[in-house]
Amino acid sequence: MAARLPASFIGSFLARSTSRQTCRFTPNTTRWSQQLSGKPIRAYSSDAAPAPAPLYAKLKGDLKVAMRAKDAPRLVVLRAVLAAVLNASKTSQPIETDAQLVALLRKTARTSQEAADQFRAAGRGDLVEKEEAQIRVLEEYVAGSGVQAVDEAELKDMVQAVQSELAAEGVDAKMGEVMKKLLGPGGRLDGKDVEKTLVARIVKEVMGTKA
Repeated sequence: MAARLPASFIGSFLARSTSRQTCRFTPNTTRWSQQLSGKPIRAYSSDAAPAPAPLYAKLKGDLKVAMRAKDAPRLVVLRAVLAAVLNASKTSQPIETDAQLVALLRKTARTSQEAADQFRAAGRGDLVEKEEAQIRVLEEYVAGSGVQAVDEAELKDMVQAVQSELAAEGVDAKMGEVMKKLLGPGGRLDGKDVEKTLVARIVKEVMGTKA
């Protein structure tokens, strides 16, 4: 009859055996993972995320402050704007610059103004007050955004200048070409606080509605 090994000996043997197997197996699994993925595994990414727009960073910071202060109008505005930015990030037209954020703030303010007008017509003064409080918050952020605003007189001068540039290049100065020169990347209105609808109206006026 074969002699039995002591339980302590067996436990010690298994522990050493498992340890050796683990040491041998771990590097192999790493190599297999690298071969399957086609590239080595890294613990970090060297690609730095682009810095958020200054105004966006301020909105996020102010959200925390508004939560602590229980500032209801500001909370409603900030949550709505930040949610809109998040939704836009999932589309082909993300909101990435201060100028784009200002355009969103203005659009939100117009929506609140329309709601306030409807509530006023319905005799709901309490709801009018809420909407107007939110509009004041929105206007505060627009005013403090640092984004350069452009008035109608400046717009007209820009449209005329673009027309002259296109003529010098031998390009037929149609409305689409002028709009592209104004609003496109590096254009005269790139990064400025201006409504596209206003730009289109001024272009039509200056050009005599030349399509």
